[in-house]
Amino acid sequence: MPTRSSVAGRAFLIGAPIGILGGLIGLGGAEFRLPALKAVFGYPANRAVPVNLAVSLFTLLASLAIRFPSTGFTPLEALASVLLGLIAGSLVGAYWGAGYASRVSVHRLERLILVLLVAIGLLLMGEAFLPWKSVGIGGGAAVRVPVAILLGGGIGVVSSLLGVAGGELIIPTLILVFGADIKVAGTASVIVSLPQVSLALLRYALRKALPDRADASAVVLPMGAGSILGALAGGLLVPYVSGPGLKLGLGVLLIASAVKVFRSSSPAKSSAA
Repeated sequence: MPTRSSVAGRAFLIGAPIGILGGLIGLGGAEFRLPALKAVFGYPANRAVPVNLAVSLFTLLASLAIRFPSTGFTPLEALASVLLGLIAGSLVGAYWGAGYASRVSVHRLERLILVLLVAIGLLLMGEAFLPWKSVGIGGGAAVRVPVAILLGGGIGVVSSLLGVAGGELIIPTLILVFGADIKVAGTASVIVSLPQVSLALLRYALRKALPDRADASAVVLPMGAGSILGALAGGLLVPYVSGPGLKLGLGVLLIASAVKVFRSSSPAKSSAA
């Protein structure tokens, strides 16, 4: 039986390289943590998702403290109405998604997680070839805000079902749909993610599905600390790594790990877990 300290050490050592990968591509790496939580720590999906959300909240708070001083308020003001629309939609989506994940069977949840992780992997691969500049949609706030609310709703559902902050969806949305600068989009993504992750965790708390104290001390905090340190290291390595090539490789890696970890679950095994 592994001791709590050995579990904590393993959580830190897993969180750090995942954080490095996330830092290299401007994300938190939560989509890669989810397969690790199941494969390494043996969490069934209905426990892995809220644990992943808790780690995501921890890393988001640190990311905001790191990123915001270099961005400031001014560049974000032009996106204020869009950000409010994304937040409003994502809160509704996160509330519904967390409720659904708490009600559905573990087997069905793992099937859904597999589909979503494969879709995100394909998105990462596609981003390797997409132009990262766009003028965004026109029409002013009357068009942009409703679009933001609709897109935010979908992002909130995915975030709460996978336990991720949603940056892998929010950042491309801000750049390609709303014409945001890539650096501003990274900070704005954190601002959008914090409320939705917090609400999803509250929804899990109401259903008594939050990580317990043992999970928090042995997994959430050390994995969060490793992810933060890894993300800082990844940010420093960005100038030395090919972004498109890395995204292509990580997309393939995410799909392969998701298929290996979540496809192998049978209904009987999931129920027993």
